[in-house]
Amino acid sequence: MKLSDTTSVCPECLKIIPAEIYEKKNIVWISKVCPQHGQTVEKYWEDYDMYKKASKYAREGKGVHNPNVRHDGENCPFECGLCKRHKSHTALANVVLTNRCDLVCWYCFFFAKPGEKIYEPTLDQFRNMFRVLRDEKPIACNAVQLTGGEPTLRDDLLDIIRIAREEGFEHIQLNTNGIRLANDLELAKKVRQAGVNTLYLSFDGVTAKTNPKNHHEVYRAIDNCRKAGIGIVLVPTVIKGVNDRELGKIIKFASDNIDVIRGINFQPVSLVGRMPQKEREKMRITIPGAIKKIEKQTHGAIARSDFFPVPCVGSITEFVEAMTERPKYDLSTHFACGMATYAFKDGDRLIPITRFVDVDGLFSYLSKKAQELKKGKSKFLAKAKLLLKINSFIDKSKQPKGFSLGKILLNALLRHDYKALGEFHYKALFIGFMHFQDPFNYDIQRVERCAIHYAMPDGRIIPFCAFNVFPEFYRDTVQDRYSLLPSEWERKTGKKLKDDVYKRITK
Repeated sequence: MKLSDTTSVCPECLKIIPAEIYEKKNIVWISKVCPQHGQTVEKYWEDYDMYKKASKYAREGKGVHNPNVRHDGENCPFECGLCKRHKSHTALANVVLTNRCDLVCWYCFFFAKPGEKIYEPTLDQFRNMFRVLRDEKPIACNAVQLTGGEPTLRDDLLDIIRIAREEGFEHIQLNTNGIRLANDLELAKKVRQAGVNTLYLSFDGVTAKTNPKNHHEVYRAIDNCRKAGIGIVLVPTVIKGVNDRELGKIIKFASDNIDVIRGINFQPVSLVGRMPQKEREKMRITIPGAIKKIEKQTHGAIARSDFFPVPCVGSITEFVEAMTERPKYDLSTHFACGMATYAFKDGDRLIPITRFVDVDGLFSYLSKKAQELKKGKSKFLAKAKLLLKINSFIDKSKQPKGFSLGKILLNALLRHDYKALGEFHYKALFIGFMHFQDPFNYDIQRVERCAIHYAMPDGRIIPFCAFNVFPEFYRDTVQDRYSLLPSEWERKTGKKLKDDVYKRITK
């Protein structure tokens, strides 16, 4: 059954070609035919029923009113910048600190290969990138992720964090394997003092076999973050046949450390490069496929019905915008890009928010009220009705003890007290999925709605699934202009690149 038409690229020649998304035997596929290289058929979503549920929340974003490039994006995704065709503002900006890394992981799409130039922007270049992001209209970017490579290899990391804070970013994430923080409590404390809110910590499994990169160090890193007061989001790259049997155990581990771990962002592996179909089938897992494994591995404690797509929160944005008459942070990501839920600790149990909140009903009510406000209905009356109505969506008999979700929602919606949302996150465990694309499952409608972007020193802002899937157009070419040869970098810094490589000492 055909679901929609879109455009994609040939994974061989990267020619832009028509594509069709269709359902067959409850699986959603994407099919495309290149005149030169033939047909490619790839899994898009592994459950049609979940796809239908997610698609109900599809929404158009506000786009960018001051695009960084002048053209209309006819050649999307190969002339990005952002252009006026893009439909989402930057909800989270990635800024690359270095392409150096102390590890070499076979499934990483971003690291400095032997002999490759070293990319490390200057402090002035960072400040300029931050200012471009903060100047985005109608909604300035307020969340940045400092990434790499391994960003803790930068000696001036603390200066970069401080500059991000000076330029007005409210939320600063540090994306790391945690090894240096595991071995240096003082560094963890300094990172927090400089302004980092959250550690985006690589964590692929609970055993050394599934998480060889940092299994022996990650527990010390978590403990040091606990001592330093840094919240953590675990980031597992999910690979079928490698670590997909441990998804439930990862959730259990996060729940056991909920005092410091705020969430898990599972990322089904992006199969970049040229790869035979059999190899892709061996490793390919999609969001619904991983969620169904969680349902099975947790014996239904976390179920597929608990998950909603990222743009579902659009009704909250609509309501607050209608109340304030000002544009607000808007997660208008494509519905197929991600899903998430929140679960609350109650004794030894995790209770998903859907078990005590009518999520669909609440979102529908807020959307309806937003439309009424836009038509001129009284804000005072809307506030009064919300005060009376909000608790009707919450089953207090099933709500975790000592937790008042109604009060938190009212503070956020009516008083715009976003510290209330902080209280929400301290008590909840976020369980989310973000599936980045690759040349085989590429959907240009998705990249047009991407809300996770990379800032580059040349002033452009690039969606994640253009920046990393087609590095020859963006990442590699621009970084080459701002890079040093290894010999130049060593001469300038007085260091040796070989000393970056982490050597684990085992007893």
